[in-house]
Amino acid sequence: MTTRADSGRTAETAALVRAVSQWIDDSPDNRVRDAEALLWGRVAKVSEEAGEVVAALIGATGQNPRKGVSATMGDVERELLDVAMTALCAVAHLHADDDTPADVMGLLQAHVVAVAERAGLT
Repeated sequence: MTTRADSGRTAETAALVRAVSQWIDDSPDNRVRDAEALLWGRVAKVSEEAGEVVAALIGATGQNPRKGVSATMGDVERELLDVAMTALCAVAHLHADDDTPADVMGLLQAHVVAVAERAGLT
């Protein structure tokens, strides 16, 4: 059950995601890029962050004999959250020109529900 406090945190989180996304768009280098280049950069960044998850997992499990154990599962978790944040910022970027700001957390929740339904969990 979602409480009013949960809803407030969700709305605050969505607003922060949109703010970070806007901050990225407003950076000096990005202000001079065209819309398609910005979109490609946002989507490509998701893949770059996913690569960092793999690197952290390799480090946490000691799969690189030269480096040994060089990361923790906490590092893996933080990198996974970076992937999620990067993806949510890319979704916010898709809606940056909309008249009403995107509810990125609502979009995420609807997607989670749809995936759970496809999996037969609801």
